[in-house]
Amino acid sequence: MNINSGTLNFKGIRSVSKVFEREFSKIGFTTEWITLPDSVKRAGHFVAHRKGKKGKKLFFIGHLDTVFEEDMPFKPFHYIDENTAKGQGVNDMKGGNVMIFATLKALHELNLLEDRTITVYFPGDEENAGKYASVSREDFIKRAKQHDYALGYETAQSFSIATVARRGASGWSLKTEGKQAHSSGVFRESVGYGAIYEAARILNEFRLELAGEKYLTFNPGQLLGGSDVDYNEANGQGTALGKTNIVSREAYVTGDLRFLGEEQKEKARVKMIEIVTKNLPGTSASITFTDGIPSMAPKDGNYELVSKLNKVSLDMGLGEVKAGDPGSRGAGDISYVGEFLNCIDGLGASGTGAHSPDETINMKEYPNLLRRSVVFIYRLLE
Repeated sequence: MNINSGTLNFKGIRSVSKVFEREFSKIGFTTEWITLPDSVKRAGHFVAHRKGKKGKKLFFIGHLDTVFEEDMPFKPFHYIDENTAKGQGVNDMKGGNVMIFATLKALHELNLLEDRTITVYFPGDEENAGKYASVSREDFIKRAKQHDYALGYETAQSFSIATVARRGASGWSLKTEGKQAHSSGVFRESVGYGAIYEAARILNEFRLELAGEKYLTFNPGQLLGGSDVDYNEANGQGTALGKTNIVSREAYVTGDLRFLGEEQKEKARVKMIEIVTKNLPGTSASITFTDGIPSMAPKDGNYELVSKLNKVSLDMGLGEVKAGDPGSRGAGDISYVGEFLNCIDGLGASGTGAHSPDETINMKEYPNLLRRSVVFIYRLLE
């Protein structure tokens, strides 16, 4: 936990991977470091695998990176009380990574992994795959297709819920333009409304027309406006120059769009484009979309995996496990392979406050989640 591995801290991500290289090698796994082209501007991925001829083939998914970059305030891993600890990425998802390793270590020590096919894949850029996900996930998808089940150890929503679906994530960028003029002329036919009013109109109509649709969300994360705007897509930083007595000439908004299924995504985009074209006088606007992580549909095979997990949990006296609301989880790497094989997610550590300085891990539940994981994987391998 104390090795910073923010998505853009390549050295830190590689340091975390070396910890797993050392430990997985001890339990009979072959390890690899997957390098990416410089153009992708991401660290790379850790893979551990072993091959055999018996039973089902399992594909385990974690990730090395966190949202906490090197320049963010740092607090080392520490206990708050006997049941709760804090740390950067402690439940999202270093706790899950450790659970994958500990599960397989337990089975190895019982000689239950002999002649089995298992791949563990920890990308280094799950929190921000950048523009070139098609490149950075090419090897990930190729390897996943060679297995029967994909098992995601992202944060457990609760001890009694498993994830059968995840919403997809995509991006959008809105640019509006107006006529720069003295503010006393705003609203006049010769001047119009300016770029900021046009951006505000569009965002409000997005809210009015699309908010409330099940599984669909769209969030404007940044807005810049004024007489001159400059935005750096690489680091998310921008500047805006303007004065209160100038009608704005430019505005720029970036946001995300989350959805369940490609049909919902495409329908939302069509509606957003329609709204963007209905400009206020004296303004113009354009919107562009970028694909990100696809959605993981709630297939029958995913529900079957929950049924197997539920049986394990009941047999161990740990209570019932049900499938969670398909719209309750955001995008994750398992979504890239959801169409190719049956999947279940949310098998990792439980906790609160993911992506915040107050991120916690429930140390009381962790041992039972781990024990359940061991028995679940043992049965899947049969």
